[in-house]
Amino acid sequence: MTETNARTATQRPSSGFTSYTPIPQSPKSGASVTRDDIFQSDDSSEAPADQVDTNGGFLAYFTTKEFYMTLVLGQVLAITNTACSTFSTLLAHEGTSIPAFQTFFNYLLLNLIFTPYTIYRYGLKGWFEMVLHRGWKYIFLSFCDVGGNYFIVLAYRYTTMLSAQLINFWAIAVVILVSSNFLRVRYHNTQVLGILICIGGMGVLIASDHITGTDNGDDSHGDQIKGDIFALLGATFYGLANTSEEFFVSMAPVYEVLGQMALYGTVINGIQASIFDRSSFDSATWNSQVAGYLVGYTLCLAFFYCMAPLLLRLSSAAFFNISMLMMNFWGVIIGIGVFHYTVHWLYPVAFLLITIGQLIYYVGRRVLGEARKPWLGRNQERGVSGLFTARRKIEGRAQTGSESSERDPMLPRESA
Repeated sequence: MTETNARTATQRPSSGFTSYTPIPQSPKSGASVTRDDIFQSDDSSEAPADQVDTNGGFLAYFTTKEFYMTLVLGQVLAITNTACSTFSTLLAHEGTSIPAFQTFFNYLLLNLIFTPYTIYRYGLKGWFEMVLHRGWKYIFLSFCDVGGNYFIVLAYRYTTMLSAQLINFWAIAVVILVSSNFLRVRYHNTQVLGILICIGGMGVLIASDHITGTDNGDDSHGDQIKGDIFALLGATFYGLANTSEEFFVSMAPVYEVLGQMALYGTVINGIQASIFDRSSFDSATWNSQVAGYLVGYTLCLAFFYCMAPLLLRLSSAAFFNISMLMMNFWGVIIGIGVFHYTVHWLYPVAFLLITIGQLIYYVGRRVLGEARKPWLGRNQERGVSGLFTARRKIEGRAQTGSESSERDPMLPRESA
């Protein structure tokens, strides 16, 4: 996740993301290929993006490697998030419930990794200019992300891991509402059907939990209704954060987005912990086992944060959240061995429904799938050319199709 020209990417930054173009200090002389050569097309010719995004049939997207990468990455993230939930539950069982302080180490770790690297790529002056012009947008992202983490972790103080996860389907509704109204995303019938089938699978999980009684928190977890409300608030913040992050990583390097989110997240989360977690911190249990759980939680969450932008580039915030519905299934698998849950026969049915829903979601999608973002322009010209972006694929096809063309150094580009 690096940018070949990123050091100079913010030497003359814009007020927003719409003209995110590195300004090279020493442009390549004699370059014969310009931005217009690759990305512009008149009404009488087919756009480069359309040439790549050819409709090879109703199942065109299923023939691409990106489809299988999307499915696998979605499950990896679901398992990782389930591991984070497991560590949160184990901490609560130990008597250590510090929802704000618990996630502070994640932001601090990401900040130590990505902020220095961003400064290295942009230069100190370029980094300050980027912060000046785009920092306020990342503050909003960080606030929503910190809020989601806080309320979800707080929910585990009052309810079970399964019950808290079941509320997360609300994040899908938030994503659809925000994407439709602000990002001009239009969901097709197959996508809506796929989402409804996934939610139906969630309903089967809720029914099975009700039958087996695993949805009832024990007395030590207090008021479960309060826990469900906290989980609902967390899902709302997550929906806003996921949609915002999809927008940001499509228009800027991943390391910039993660570095900025972690920087402001560290500050916001630190203030939050000092206000809300003071009494919880004093009454918490502190031992080697708790320390191990905190380390495990931090490492799993940091890995999740590093991989999530790639899935958001490949697909969308909507698919990201329906992938997270599989947390409930993986949570049961972990819960069988860790918390001694019992499995009802409806769980395999729910797993099958959610899997089918994810497949139906991409029926009828073209070659570029959801990597082609509607807010980036017809040829994705307003986006960054980074790992797993549609613009990189379009550029590659355009360069391959012209033997005499030469790479334009003005185009933002990430290397793997």
